[in-house]
Amino acid sequence: MEARVVDGSQGCLNSGKAHSNSCVEANSRKLAQQQQKSSQIGTIEQLLAGGIAGAFSKTCTAPLARLTILFQVQGMHSDIAALKKASIRHEFSRIVNEEGVRAFWKGNLVTIAHRLPYSAINFYAYEQYKSMLQSVLGLENGGRSSSANICVHFVGGGLAGITAASATYPLDLVRTRLAVQRNIMYYKGISHAFRTILQEEGFLGLYKGLGATLLGVGPNIAISFSVYESLRSYWNSHRPNDSPITVGLACGSISGIASSTATFPLDLVRRRKQLEGAGGRARVYNTGLFGMFKHIVKSEGFRGLYRGILPEYYKVVPGVGIVFMTYETMKMLLLRSSNDY
Repeated sequence: MEARVVDGSQGCLNSGKAHSNSCVEANSRKLAQQQQKSSQIGTIEQLLAGGIAGAFSKTCTAPLARLTILFQVQGMHSDIAALKKASIRHEFSRIVNEEGVRAFWKGNLVTIAHRLPYSAINFYAYEQYKSMLQSVLGLENGGRSSSANICVHFVGGGLAGITAASATYPLDLVRTRLAVQRNIMYYKGISHAFRTILQEEGFLGLYKGLGATLLGVGPNIAISFSVYESLRSYWNSHRPNDSPITVGLACGSISGIASSTATFPLDLVRRRKQLEGAGGRARVYNTGLFGMFKHIVKSEGFRGLYRGILPEYYKVVPGVGIVFMTYETMKMLLLRSSNDY
């Protein structure tokens, strides 16, 4: 037998008039799918691009992140007089003079190691929770209820955030303990920190402060989502011709500031919980989460719950911009390399 290869369009021409319309439609759909596929990247590439973007952004804003952590934990072992003298410029100068410029990146390697598994777990868990919720609500075939779809995205995102935060929490705790070290290095690296914590505090020592972290996931996502969508909707209705990049960066930055402001007290309590009993020091707070809030307000005032908020604000805008631009650049490079093959 002679093998014959027939082109799709040629097949349509040879199949008669009655069948030609369906062939043209099929070829059109196939071409559209190929074009869409050529302009997208796969799941692995998305995770890689997101992980690299997050790691690069964290590295660029690491000095501000370390300043935030140092301010957050100052009230644990400092007297009130010393706290009143604290300022960003003073702390910046102290780090440069006493520890050197490289000290601004203490614990950053753990942060980079934390990003990829966190992104991967978050991405995978979100898809699983979304499928499960769509099945429960009967939205597998693309239900028309927009409110139900928003609920699926919101709840799925919250559950995915909780799952990813729980799975990678020990890395976050080690990052905090490495970042707060000054001249005396109790922990001599990532592996030494893990071994020391397990020996001195047990397995649960790696999860100190997890409760405050999980409590903050829901409000953080809710505020970020609602503020971002509201701002984007308002902006597009009043200035529809503005660049989507400008709108995304502006709305993302403002929503980040709003969510940071609302959940910062929980983040501060989480950092202090992570340092309880660290390095052989005595425990400062012998109460639960809400007891810590009362203790901080009583001893440091309400402003004590927002100690370190300014450097946190300063890193939001550049952080969002760096993530956005790096992610888009990585997507373009990965797409180009995949198309070449």
